[in-house]
Amino acid sequence: MSPALAVYRLITRLLEPLAPRLLDARAKQGKEDPARVDERLGHASVARPDGELVWLHGVSVGETLSLLPVVERLRRSRPDLAVLVTSGTLTSAHLLARRLPAGVIHQFAPVDTPGAVTVFLDHWRPTLAVFVESELWPNLILAARRRGVKLVLASARITEKTVDGWRRFPGAAREILSAFVRILPQDETSAARLHSLGARIDGHVNLKLSGEAPPHDAAAFTRLSAAIGDRPVVVAASTHDGEEIALVRALDKLADRLCLILVPRHPDRGAGIAAALSRDGYRFALRSQGSEPDRDTDLYLADTLGEMGLFLRLADVVVMGGSFSAALEKSPVGGHNPLEPARLGKPAVTGPDMTNWAAVTEALVAAGGLAVVEAPWDLPAVIAPLLANDAAAKAMGERGRRAAAEAGSGLDRLWETVAPLLPAKGGRR
Repeated sequence: MSPALAVYRLITRLLEPLAPRLLDARAKQGKEDPARVDERLGHASVARPDGELVWLHGVSVGETLSLLPVVERLRRSRPDLAVLVTSGTLTSAHLLARRLPAGVIHQFAPVDTPGAVTVFLDHWRPTLAVFVESELWPNLILAARRRGVKLVLASARITEKTVDGWRRFPGAAREILSAFVRILPQDETSAARLHSLGARIDGHVNLKLSGEAPPHDAAAFTRLSAAIGDRPVVVAASTHDGEEIALVRALDKLADRLCLILVPRHPDRGAGIAAALSRDGYRFALRSQGSEPDRDTDLYLADTLGEMGLFLRLADVVVMGGSFSAALEKSPVGGHNPLEPARLGKPAVTGPDMTNWAAVTEALVAAGGLAVVEAPWDLPAVIAPLLANDAAAKAMGERGRRAAAEAGSGLDRLWETVAPLLPAKGGRR
């Protein structure tokens, strides 16, 4: 073990007695689930199934959602295997509770202390582990390798800032990256950065480009569609602080009967958004209160979790949130997945900050399925013609759908890599 990793292991072991107290404090702040906080210490809340087990890990919402197609492929192709999915945030846990197939287990990932990692691995005993994006926790990764777990880093994304940090400890970086039997970065940029740290690159996979359109409740769609009637619908998807009011003001006079649905990225911001809308004199309905839009409601605040598929299906045009930071003088977000509306054939518009989705944005724009504007107040010039010309809107949505289909082949590439690493059928640990 490199000196840096030995020091890290020693420090985390010394700090380990403080972990329960810190987790309890986070639970009181609403950052941990009080009923499941022991999972963060490695203690499982459910029994391990018999037989071989595959472990998939993604820290937050985007990463865990990108794992859902992998879960579905595993369940379809290898129903003999147990599947464990871990994540690190409350929001991801709530979404996975809705979206994971029956029989697939979710647990919170353990904190990266030697004791928690040991308890976790002693219980679950995975054969194969797939980590997505850039989760490089030394104790967890190295302990799993010592136990013979085959580790795959898929859809890996690493920033230059992270690389600069690891370059201070080159031996540690090489040791951690060498623990993975396969490393599949998202793109050439991340591949070059990982290679500079000593990683062997085995191809490219971006799981966020894979998958199907988000699901929806058909009965809820029927009710909301009837409530909205024949009014044109614009959905502002995955909005962040400051964007809601700016979008409402920008689109206020776009159409006399427009229904604007605001879907904040973090639904717990709903109360603050509602207060701001009330101060500005807007009439609105809140999804979290069970309300539905009526003829006197121009704004619908969809402050609930896991219903993006429902609202995107109601849309005539979608505006992607998290993309207007510069115009609003907010911290950069980097945008959100424009493939979600594209998979449903919905014409979409985004702001200029799509750094997290640069390649996808470029492909969708080139295909004519996505438009980019500099600021919220530029939206009416793009959206008004689409609302006025149904054929043009459908043609734009179809171009986006075709481009999304072309982008989504990463799951097949990952499966080609992972399938040979899976245990033989009928095996037992």
